[in-house]
Amino acid sequence: MSESFTLSFTQDEAEILIDALEADAEGYEESVKDAKANGNRADVVTFSEAAARIHAVRDKIRAVIGDE
Repeated sequence: MSESFTLSFTQDEAEILIDALEADAEGYEESVKDAKANGNRADVVTFSEAAARIHAVRDKIRAVIGDE
C-alpha cells in the first residue's frame, strides 16, 4: 500500500499544481500518439497509464478546491 501524505496549499498554489499536472499529462499524451505512430504498444500502455495517474491526481486536487 502506498504511503499517504497531508499537505496544505493556498488556492493559487493548488491552481499552479493543476496547471503543472495538465502540462505534464499533455506531454505523456503526445508520447502516446508518437508511440502509436511507431507501433510501440508497450510505450502506449506505459504513457497512457502515466497520463491517467496524473489526471487522477489533478482531479483529486480539483475536488478539494471545488474546481471540478
